[in-house]
This record gives sequence, C-alpha cells and structure tokens, in this order.
Amino acid sequence: PFSDVFKMLFKELLIPSSAHKFLFRLAPVLALAPAFAAWAVVPFDARVVLSNANADLLYLLTMTSLRVYGVILAGWASNSKYAFLGAMRSAAQVVSYEIAMGFALVGVLMAAGSLNLTDIVVAQSGNAGFFEWFWLPLLPLFVVYFVSGVAETNRAPFDVVEGESEIVAGHMVEYSGSQFSLFFLAEYANMILVSFLTALFFLGGWLSPLQGWIVADVSPFVDWVWKGGWPWLLIKVFVFASLFIWFRASFPRYRYDQIMRLGWKVFIPITIAWICATALLVHFGAFEAGQ
Repeated sequence: PFSDVFKMLFKELLIPSSAHKFLFRLAPVLALAPAFAAWAVVPFDARVVLSNANADLLYLLTMTSLRVYGVILAGWASNSKYAFLGAMRSAAQVVSYEIAMGFALVGVLMAAGSLNLTDIVVAQSGNAGFFEWFWLPLLPLFVVYFVSGVAETNRAPFDVVEGESEIVAGHMVEYSGSQFSLFFLAEYANMILVSFLTALFFLGGWLSPLQGWIVADVSPFVDWVWKGGWPWLLIKVFVFASLFIWFRASFPRYRYDQIMRLGWKVFIPITIAWICATALLVHFGAFEAGQ
C-alpha cells in the first residue's frame, strides 16, 4: 500500500482542457475536509476527545452531509458526462440514506437523552455488560444505521457512483495523481468514521462487554478488560471495518433503482416505526438516561 501512495503522489496532475480549473482542483479538498473535520468530536475515551461539545450529534450529521459537495463539484467541474452522471448518483444516494441515518440517530437521542457523544456512551453503562448497550433495544436502527453508512460512503455493494462497468470511475474519471488519491483517502476516512460512530452509538463505545460481571483490581494493564477503555473501542471498530471489506467480497453491486428503493421504501419506514416504539420504551422507563 505504501508503494501505491508514493506512486500516486508523484504522478503528473492532468487537468482536462474543458474543465473549470479552480473548481476542479478544489473538489478533492472539499471531499476530504469534512471527513477529517468530523473527528473533532469523536471521543476515544471518557477523557480523550478533542472537542466535548453539547451538540456533537448535529455537528456529525452536518459534516457527513457536506462531503457530497466535493463529489458534485468534481462531476460538474470535470465537464464530462460520465463524471456528472456519477456525481448526480452520489447526490441522490447520500441524500436518501442521510435521512435514514438521521432517523436512526433520533432513536439514539431519545434513548440517551443527550446530543453529546460521551453522554451517549455513558448512558449505555450498567452491570449487565453488553446487554445494557443500545444494540439490543434499538436493533433495527442499529442495522439501518450501519448499512446506510456503507451506502453513504459509496462502498460495495452500493458503489454505483463509481461503477466501473457503467460509468468508468464516476466523478473521479478525469482525476489523476494526488488529486485522485484524495478522493480515496476521503472514502476510507469516512469508512473508519462510520465504524467508530456505530460502535459509539450502539455498542457502548469504550465500555467493556464484561462491565459489572467482574469486579477486581489486578493491574492497569489488565483491568481494561472488564472496566473498559480505548482498546475495546478499537476492537469494535476493527470488526465494523472488517464488515466493510466482507460486504465488498460477498455481495454483487446493486442496481441504482434497487438502492433508491431500499432507502426510501424499506429503511425510512423501519426507522419511523422504531422511533415510535422507542418513544413508548422511553415513556415506560426502559431507558433511564432518556427520562
């Protein structure tokens, strides 16, 4: 992988003569910047976070939505039919699945009673270990959120935006060198971000699945196994990142109409129905933090 990075960095930057030069150069930066900016509010532990704001959830929804502007700009500035078609596909796909992701997070917000990511993780703590996490009562929202995250990052099997057999490379068809690599860097940064957020929202973040089951003080190097800590968060992130790769190897690419149908006719109705169910659970005291 390092040889590929150096190869891309030192390749010549080719700009089509009919392209809009300034916007063509700006598009990769606009695609990458939100992917990195979103990490400002992601906590790695209760005390390890760059910005512990009260509206973390709203900030994350904003940053994950902004990345599509770089893709649309790349498609339009390239002055290529293939690039523009890929950009339009990306815009429709991201908007569709952003709604499903947003609705899924409404359930998390209701259960935790806070927009702060650290508070959301703390709301999943308890003596029952992983049975306290939100994956169990919010299981449909958990599945919808992660699959929508795969779709929003344009990863297989939702990669019709850059379908090689249809539109060559989509919005990236006219890019080369380091500019081309910036789009891939943004894609992988978003993939890891979705893995982190899924672990934080539904699998207790840095909390141990054995929390409350074992009470002992042996050594700081061992106690994290049952007390929790950033190693647990990294383990969960690794599992979700591996699922991205497994999806790519196991499932064929969906047609564009199938992707739109899944988002609008399946995921959004499921999330709306489970938001109503979550409201009832909160009303009857199933979530202590959401009271």
